Amino acid sequence: MPDPYPGLSAGAQHKQQPTLLERLCALLMREPEDRKQLLAMLHHAHERNLLDADALSMIEGVMQVSELVARDIMIPRSKMDVIDIAQPPDQFIPFVLDTAHSRFPVIEGDRDDVIGILLAKDLLRHYEQVDFNVRDMLRPVVFIPESKRLNVLLRDFRANRNHIAIVVDEYGGVSGLVTIEDVLEQIVGDIEDEHDLDEEEDNIIPLVDGPNGKRWRIRALTEIEYFNEIMGTDYQDEDHDTIGGMVTDHFGRVPRRGENMRIGPLRFLIQRADARQIHMLVAERIPVAIDEEDG
Repeated sequence: MPDPYPGLSAGAQHKQQPTLLERLCALLMREPEDRKQLLAMLHHAHERNLLDADALSMIEGVMQVSELVARDIMIPRSKMDVIDIAQPPDQFIPFVLDTAHSRFPVIEGDRDDVIGILLAKDLLRHYEQVDFNVRDMLRPVVFIPESKRLNVLLRDFRANRNHIAIVVDEYGGVSGLVTIEDVLEQIVGDIEDEHDLDEEEDNIIPLVDGPNGKRWRIRALTEIEYFNEIMGTDYQDEDHDTIGGMVTDHFGRVPRRGENMRIGPLRFLIQRADARQIHMLVAERIPVAIDEEDG
């Protein structure tokens, strides 16, 4: 039998061959083949206390941002707080103070005609300039398609030092808006400031209808009682107070983004979650035809 390591002594040849421990380490430390395997490894590291929950959540958020598009997180057109250029400042300034946003899309008669972005701080000049003109204060507006990926959008936001973009559909109509805060929240979780209001009506936001029917974006902390009142459902709140808790219970574990489950007349898609809890869901009403087929 030919010598497999010609020119090496028996001792040197023995050192060339990996030990059983080395082979096991190589097997356990091999690179993941896809994102699913990578996430599984990260969750395993969390379970072994090698990675804390906050770090795992942010890593998952970074990976999810590259999979989401503007349509998934935008504030719908109907929920946009806008200023009409036809109104004098004395009329819309109380609205600016009430909503407490730092930036406002400015329209000219119609929500499809966004002509610029007004910074709330620029309105201070109204009190010192006699000939104050809102048009002179407007910043350029950035339009993006519904399909723009969030990782690309975040890079553009940073490169252009822009904080808000108007989302348009394939026909040029305004679908909604996205802010840099909305994108960052996909990574680090909800960013609340002193102006954020915990209003129940913001917990359930209608979305553009999907191929199967009506859709809503739901905050996981929405109380089941309120959800039933708005959606016309009769989910029980004896064991859980929130929609997120109910969905987690049906899964039997904390589900991951992209997973979905039918519960009664609705199908719930996990839009954002970390290792500890669900943050955001999309609820879709199941059409009668599909409902009968599932039954």
